Amino acid sequence: MSIERIQRKRGVGWRVRWREGGRNRARILDRKTDALAFEAEIRRRSRAGDLAALDTGQETLQEFAEEWWQLYAAPNLAATTLASYACLWDAHVLPRLGAIRLRDIDPQTIARFRAELTSAGVGPSSIRRVMVILQGVLERAVEWQRIRANPARAVRKPPQQRERVVRPLAPAQVERIRAHLLEHGQMRDAVLVSVLAYAGLRPSEALALTWSHIRERTILVERGLVLGQLKTTKTGRSRTVRLLAPLAADLREWKIANGRPADDALLFPGHRGGVWSADAWRHWRRRI
Repeated sequence: MSIERIQRKRGVGWRVRWREGGRNRARILDRKTDALAFEAEIRRRSRAGDLAALDTGQETLQEFAEEWWQLYAAPNLAATTLASYACLWDAHVLPRLGAIRLRDIDPQTIARFRAELTSAGVGPSSIRRVMVILQGVLERAVEWQRIRANPARAVRKPPQQRERVVRPLAPAQVERIRAHLLEHGQMRDAVLVSVLAYAGLRPSEALALTWSHIRERTILVERGLVLGQLKTTKTGRSRTVRLLAPLAADLREWKIANGRPADDALLFPGHRGGVWSADAWRHWRRRI
């Protein structure tokens, strides 16, 4: 191992030489102090048998994120989560950090990134979500031995706060909504409001119900509707909820009105008899 002074067109440099795996290696640095520090790092890694790590982290964050998406995100995360992550990543992370090599991302880089988001007017809730996603991606980089430590861990995120207080509708308000819908011949919408209000189901769970899920005293919840596809529930577990007498009466009338459909038929079929699309639900929520 050696350090030598070299003359370059743009000034003096310092070449560090060492042997690794039976071959000669070299790296040129601008300052002698950097060369001495790098030589010390090589000696330390050589004693620890970790010289190969010198070449890790060369890919950019964008390149690593594409690998992370294929090997980790796509097999493990729900479709709605993937869509949300992709939107935030493309809007905020990729333009600012995508071209930086993994090994060059440090806590100061992450802190500067957060400050840029704040200056750009991005809200605290969105900044927190972006920081969580970035930390998760870099955590996989640590596990896959591309970097030694996760720089995002050292940077504080905006505190998690609920932006709106959840105020459930009182039964009197629910009944006024139902009465209005029934007066206008919108029985399906009125019954859907009843299921959401009196069974406490998530919209995705209510739209995935079939008549076989309606039991004598309970409703079986075992799946949800995600981006137009039937999936397991958000928690991955099935459960039952109490079927209140007024809701049971609404469901009986709705079943009779539909000609007593088969058990595997959806309670609330979409416009053409199939499942609802995400756009259909958003339109219904705005309209109702």
